[in-house]
Amino acid sequence: MPKRPSRYRWYVVGVFFFFMLLHQVDQLLIGPLTPRIMDEFHINTGQMGLVDTLALVVATLFYPIWGYLYDHFARPKLLALASFVWGATTWMSSIVRTFPLFRMTRASTGIDNSAYPGLYSMISDYFGPNLRGKIYGVLQLTQPLGYLIGMILALMIAPVLNWSWRTVFIFTGSLGVVLSVIIYFTVKDAPRGQAEPELEDSSISEGTFKFSWEKIKDVLKLRTMWFIFLQGFAGVFPWNVITYWFFYYLEKERGYDQSSILMTMAPVILILASGYFVGGAVGDWLFKKTHKGRIIVSVTGVLMGIIFMSLALNTPIAERTTFFILMCFTAIFIPLSSVNVLSTVYDITLPEVRSSAQAVESFVENIGAAVAPLIAGQIGLYYTMKFSILWICVVAWSLCFLLYLGALFTIDKDVNSLRAQMADRAKAM
Repeated sequence: MPKRPSRYRWYVVGVFFFFMLLHQVDQLLIGPLTPRIMDEFHINTGQMGLVDTLALVVATLFYPIWGYLYDHFARPKLLALASFVWGATTWMSSIVRTFPLFRMTRASTGIDNSAYPGLYSMISDYFGPNLRGKIYGVLQLTQPLGYLIGMILALMIAPVLNWSWRTVFIFTGSLGVVLSVIIYFTVKDAPRGQAEPELEDSSISEGTFKFSWEKIKDVLKLRTMWFIFLQGFAGVFPWNVITYWFFYYLEKERGYDQSSILMTMAPVILILASGYFVGGAVGDWLFKKTHKGRIIVSVTGVLMGIIFMSLALNTPIAERTTFFILMCFTAIFIPLSSVNVLSTVYDITLPEVRSSAQAVESFVENIGAAVAPLIAGQIGLYYTMKFSILWICVVAWSLCFLLYLGALFTIDKDVNSLRAQMADRAKAM
């Protein structure tokens, strides 16, 4: 099968960007809407933390399922299904009237939250290893931008339109259904492995390279993957704690009103968004010079994140300008590792098992992510949310720093092994 025209792959990136952006808006709205939801159901931080944790538990359980399906069947059709599930589950969580039912329906929204491995593996089949970091960086812009748009929707647009939190969820759920139709009818799959440098001149069909359990076992033998698994478990704690509790912290402990929250967090989130692309671009550049390049960028990100987050949260409440500046510096560094970890997974795994490989990595990540909001909420009950956020971030990023140092000693062997396998395949075709 001939490779699809270059322009088409950019259309795929565009569709995926909007899918991820709107999905992140829907997923991350829970943060700015948390105070309103808590007030309506008369629940405390521990109970709300459990709501967020249940959704993450469901997502964790579905990662291996999505990964397996993506490596066996047409990825665009599965992504369309995920988008429809997003819309349907969000609608359900918007119409229930009791807290137990809300807890159940909100948990069901986790089903589609684990549907990204197929999307990322498709991108790896449209773009080679020297460009993937930038593309993943662009796609991961959607997380902070979705957070920002969700914040604007919840704190500015919804009050002006007199929307309740339920109406906001109905609106975002409807977008999921619309996107499911667009993806189903316009996005086409790519042959697995077609973008690998060694196979650029080879004729590859969609069934040339097939999934096998032996290849999954080989992924689990890669030493770099184990460092990635372990850092993933620790690394998601800070992001989920910040996502679910930072608005609450600003409002309840630093005394910010909604306008002040928006004016403070909007620039911070925009800076954070740029960090994903910068991290991907710098990672690609260093990767061309040394296979350790992406890990070096990741080490830098978590180390500087520890320093600036600690300084920011320990800033006196009255010093809002200093707090804002330090949060901006924090936002520069904390996204650097995410896109480089993702790119590293694809730098060392075979094309036909990449969805499953990332799903396993995300499964481990989400075990940590699932308990993060609950732990943070419980700590906040007995101490303060500042204490909870700060120490979870410092401990988690410190562990990531040590694990990245370990990966520096294994990455060269694992990258070279994949390149040798691709070269052998090219000779055999």
